[in-house]
Parts: sequence; C-alpha cells; structure tokens
Amino acid sequence: MTSKQAKTPEFSELAILPVRDMVLFPNALLSLTVGRESSLKLLAELKDEEKFVGVVAQRDARLDNPQPIDLHRIGTAALIHKIIRLPNQSLLVFVEGVQRIALEQVIQQDPYLRARVRPLQDVLPAERGADFEALVRSVTALFQQVVQLSPTLSDDLQTVVMNINDPSRLTDFIAANLPSLSSTEKQELLESLELRAPLERLNRQLGREVEVLQIGSRIQSEVQDQVTQSQREFYLREQMKAIQKELGEGDEQQEIEELRKKIEAADMTEEARKEALRELSRLSKMSPAAADYHVARTYLDWLVVLPWNKVSELKVDLRKAKEFLDADHYGLEKVKERILDYLAVLQLKPHMKGPILCFVGPPGVGKTSLGKSIARALDRKFVRLSLGGIRDEAEIRGHRRTYIGALPGQIIQGIRRAETRDPIFMLDEVDKIGRDFRGDPSSALLEVLDPEQNAQFRDNYLDVQFDLSKVLFICTANVLDTIPPPLLDRMEVLELQGYTEEEKIEIAIRHLIPKQTEEHGVKCPEQLEFTQESLQHLIRHYTHEAGVRNVERAVATVCRKQARKIAEGSRESLVVGAKNLRDFLGIPRFRLETELVERTRQPGVAVGLAWTPAGGDVLFVEANVVKGSKEFTMTGHVGQVMQESMQAALAWVRAHAAEYGIEENFFQSNDIHMHVPAGAIPKDGPSAGVTMVTALVSALTRRRLRECVAMTGEITLSGQVLPVGGIKEKVLAAKRAGVREIILPAENEPNVHEDLNREMLNGLALHYVKSIREVVDHSLEKHAASAETIKAA
Repeated sequence: MTSKQAKTPEFSELAILPVRDMVLFPNALLSLTVGRESSLKLLAELKDEEKFVGVVAQRDARLDNPQPIDLHRIGTAALIHKIIRLPNQSLLVFVEGVQRIALEQVIQQDPYLRARVRPLQDVLPAERGADFEALVRSVTALFQQVVQLSPTLSDDLQTVVMNINDPSRLTDFIAANLPSLSSTEKQELLESLELRAPLERLNRQLGREVEVLQIGSRIQSEVQDQVTQSQREFYLREQMKAIQKELGEGDEQQEIEELRKKIEAADMTEEARKEALRELSRLSKMSPAAADYHVARTYLDWLVVLPWNKVSELKVDLRKAKEFLDADHYGLEKVKERILDYLAVLQLKPHMKGPILCFVGPPGVGKTSLGKSIARALDRKFVRLSLGGIRDEAEIRGHRRTYIGALPGQIIQGIRRAETRDPIFMLDEVDKIGRDFRGDPSSALLEVLDPEQNAQFRDNYLDVQFDLSKVLFICTANVLDTIPPPLLDRMEVLELQGYTEEEKIEIAIRHLIPKQTEEHGVKCPEQLEFTQESLQHLIRHYTHEAGVRNVERAVATVCRKQARKIAEGSRESLVVGAKNLRDFLGIPRFRLETELVERTRQPGVAVGLAWTPAGGDVLFVEANVVKGSKEFTMTGHVGQVMQESMQAALAWVRAHAAEYGIEENFFQSNDIHMHVPAGAIPKDGPSAGVTMVTALVSALTRRRLRECVAMTGEITLSGQVLPVGGIKEKVLAAKRAGVREIILPAENEPNVHEDLNREMLNGLALHYVKSIREVVDHSLEKHAASAETIKAA
C-alpha cells in the first residue's frame, strides 16, 4: 500500500466533472460520454500536463445543471487517458480512477465547478485475523463463481481477481465490475473507508448473485430441450417469471386477483359465476405466451363486463311519453295508441315480460325513429341491429370458442353496448334475413323473440344462460311475406301505412325543413321559406312514395342551393313557391294527373291499384284486339298469378259477350294482347282482376274508361269480386295520382272505415261492388267512342 501511495499524485484542488448513474472506483477504467456545456468547457481548458479531474456522482440524475449541494461528498480523482469527439459534438472520455477524494470547499462554479479536495485512504483493520482473511477469500471465490456463471462477464476477470492481494483494491475492483449493484450501492461502497463493512456487504451481494445465477442456469437447463425459434419469447418470459419468483420481486397473481375481484363485483348468475371461476383457475395455470391464454382472458373480459343484473330505473310517465311520441312523429295514431297501452301496463306491472313488436310498413314512414322515441319516453338505452343480408346463424347466437377470433353474437354485443339488460333493442329489416349453408339466422331468432324462452338465452360463445326477458325487442319490416311463419307468430304486428299528402306537408313543416335548414346552416324563415303550395307541388311532382325520404332529399337540395348563394355573399331571403321550385329541382319527374287522363282516352285501357313494399301505386292495364286466330298474349313481366287472372278475365268476357254486344265467336277470328306497362318491373297478384276485365270489355266494345276512375279487386269465373289487401295504400296512391272515383270490393268497406279518415277520403267517390257487371257499369262510358273521337284523342 505504501508503494502505491508513493506514486499517487497529491491533490489540493481539482476541476469537478459531475456524472449521472455511474460511480468511478480507484484503479478502475471508465468511459464517459460528456455533452453538458459546462463539462465540455472543463475538458477544453485542461492543460496537457494537467489531465486530472474529480469525478463525482450526482444525487439526482435528472438534473442538467447540478449545484454543489446536488453532488455526493465523496468522489474519485481520475486521470484522463483519451478524448474522442463524437459526430453529435459530444465527447467520449476514457478515465482511470486514481484515489478517493472528499470535496472540502467549492471555489469556482462558473463556467464549471472547481473545488478544494482532500485525498482519502482506506482504513485496514487493526488486526488482520483469520476471520478477515476468510472474508477476503470468500469474496474472491464468490466473485469467481459469478464470473463463471454470468454470460456477460469476461472469464479474464477470474485471473485478474486472483492476482490482487490488496483488500482495498480487491473491494474496488469487484464493486466496479459487479453488474447487479446499483449506482446508489456503488456510491455507498465508495464512501466506506473501513474495509470490513464493504467486504461483508459484497460477500452478501455476491452470495445472492450466485444463487440467482444458479437458479437461472437450472431453469435454462430444464427448458432447453423444449426451446425452438417460435418458443423463444415463451422461454424468456418463463425465465423472467422464475427469477422474479425466487427474488420475491414480482407478483404474478396480481392480474388473476384483479379478475377475481371483477367476477365477484359483476353480480353474475350462479351458473355464470361458477364458469368464470373455473376459467379463471385454468387461466392462472397458463403461461401468457400459451395459445389459449388470450382466448380465456377475452372470455373472462366478456363475462365480467356484461350487465347481468343492471337494469334502468323504471320511469313511466304516460303524459310525458305521449308528448314525446307526438313531438317526434306526426300521425301514426294506432301505433302510438298501442305503445301507450304497453307503457300503461308496464306502469301497473313493472316486472312484466316485454312484448315483441313488429313495425311493418313502406320505407320512410318512421319505423326506426319510432323505436328511438320509445326509448326516449322510457328513458332507456337504444340499440339497433340491422339484419339485412345476415346469412350466418352465428351472427345471432355467437361462435363457439374453439374457433379462432370467436366472439359473442350481435344480441349479446348489443347488450354490452347498452350496459343494461333492459334496453330497447331494434332488429331492423327482419324481412331481409338470408340463409345459406352456414345456417338460418331466422331460426336462431326464434329463441331470442320468444318471451317464454329468452329468459334462458344461451349464446354459443358464453355458453351460460343470459336473461333477455327484460329487453323490449322491436322488429321492423317492409313486407311480411318473407318472414318465416314461426318467427312471425312470435311478433305483434303493427302496420304503418303511407302518409297522405296533407300529412307529408305537415311533417315537412314540423320536422324536415327545420332539420335540413339547421344541418345546412341556413336560417328559417329569415333566409329560406317554403310555402304551402311549394310543398304540395314538390310532393306531387318530384316524389312518388309512401314515406317522406325523397321529400327530405328534395328539401335538402333546395337548402344546399340557398346555402351556396349565402356563401357567395347573397343576402336575399328565398321564398320557395310552386313556380320557382323547378329552378332548384329541375323538371318535374311525375305527371300522374295528366298521365291518367291522357292514357285513358283510348279504348282498351283501364286503371288499377297495386300494393308494393314502398306503398300503393297506380297500375295501367292495356288490351288490344287484332285479326288473327285465337292467340292470347300476355306481356309486361307479369307473374304466374297475374297471368291466371288475365285468363280468368278472358274466360268471363267470352262467357258474357252477348250482354255487351260482342260477337260470341270473337275469339275465333281475333288475337288478343294484354300488356301491363313498366315491363322492367315484376308484377304479380290477383287484385288486378277487375282491371283486366274492364280493359278487355273496353277494347272489344270501344267504350272508353270514364275519366279519373281506378279500381281493384279479385275476380272469379262466376263473376264475383273478392276482397283484396292494402286498401289504405291503394286509396292514397289513387288520390296522389288524381283519381276521383275508386271501385272497391264490397267486403273491403270495413277496411275503409277503419283505416281511412274523412280527410284521407276528401275528394274521392267510392263505389263498393260485388260483381263484375257492377264494375263494368261504373267504370266504362255508356256508349262506344266514335272513330273521329278516338283519332282526336
């Protein structure tokens, strides 16, 4: 020790180089990256003969400009061997520790720290007995084992440590090269001048390090045979978990315990709770890298997030509900009455099972928005699921967890989004469900929409029962024909017929115009105003529908035109009338009033009424007689039922030809051609039977159809007129087209009184008939039209 001290330079003051998260020991080499401005100035001002600095660790590594109080009191005098400039203008400095020093007094702070220092010497025990020698040998042996077991330490360190006889140098050497020591622990060893304490501390640390490395080696040997390239991540995680377990530094059960708490707080059914705990027990034994780990975790996440017993607070206020329904929808009185009836029963019996309502009607009459209004009136969450085009049964009931990427069905997913088990759940477009080799979704809906069964609904993914009895399911459809009978049997059907012209005008004034002007940034009526006449003209000549979607689109078009003018600087207010409507919407698309008169001026043309999924419509039927030989041609893309109606009409006319002055053998020398225009559109059904008879009689007798007369009804060979459906839609369509007289089957008279009010029938004359003769008498002119009259027409 004395020889080393003789060669050690004496220091009285030194420039101080602060360092972060590292400690330099005497006789140790260290590379430092220097980028701090003050440190760069320090190195720049060092003279060639003065290559000594004081390397002192900061107490807080986050400080960029440490003050004297921020530095440890003990550091190391260091000799600078080499300085290399890096591309980023920082310096790489290689230093060698020379001697411990103590900072006595800071004599300079700018541009860098400089301080008076006092050299420190290690204190050897007064008596170096056998226990001290044993301690030194133990530390040396343990360090050699660490070097042997550690993959990061060079084997040369074993040779170096065997050749160190000085306990002080041995302590500094091991402390500098032991990677498991933190910078704080190294600083404490640097500040310990009494050798016994740091040696004992190193002995404990080395013993612990040897134990950790041995455990790691054992783990490595146990899993080595199973490791492949694809299992590398799994192996590393297992090794880390095992090390943390042995060191007591990790809590692998934390995630499991959090899931357990969520399960207990979820208020599940007993069946679901047992399944969740069973799956949780299985999850706790899995590795996070296992293929099934994330499957089980996702399954548990679904179980704990579902609202097993969370229901909305029951708020039933009939007066308020009626206000909401009236404010959101104009008309639809029958549907509103049924909804209020349900709410009244719910108020008296809160725990009743929800009915399954099905709103059926043409597009644009407010089926979906009615569901939202019900949710608003009940203060419940609203969930909508579109069933149009769904072909996979698993979309409803979920996939089994054996499939990759499996998830619950849309019913359970909707309940999760609602966060309550009693939402208003709308199943939109239930009449457009498909079916293929993957299953029949409508069959899966049988359980969902059955109040007697859906309390035990079992999703394939969850595989536990979930109670859907509190859910108010509302289905919507355009037609009932495509809904399977077993599914339709579970629903209470509420029909929403089309709107009258007056109702459409009122809806436009109350809802459509305020909505569109607000969406387009146009103030109403300051900047844009629609007159009653303009709305009437728009509805008659630019739309042809039972609902109001096209009316809204037309209003939106006018709003956009006005918004553009306003954006270009115009301040003129626009009043839309019937005359200037064409400037915004172009030429009228429909001319039903004039078309009706023009097309019936010729004999052989009759006007029928048809029902379509989009509402009612006017149907023209034409008949023509030419010389030929008993050929009966039917065109116009007519279906099988309509073709049979044409044949029945011809048979009746042939049987009663004499009554109308027609030659009894007229079919022997003539060909008859019946055509239904708009040939690209498929047509079918029996309700045009009376129209076909009328067209045939008109063509054979040259008696024209009376002006503005339309009809509907099925016929029999015996001459009876049978009732048909869709009376309201047909009557409204006739009124839109300018029809003034309508011929209906007598048995449909109750439907007229029930479905149509006085306002809807205003301007219409209804004739109820039981036989074909009555139809012909009411519909055709009394006398045949002359050739000159027909030519003039």
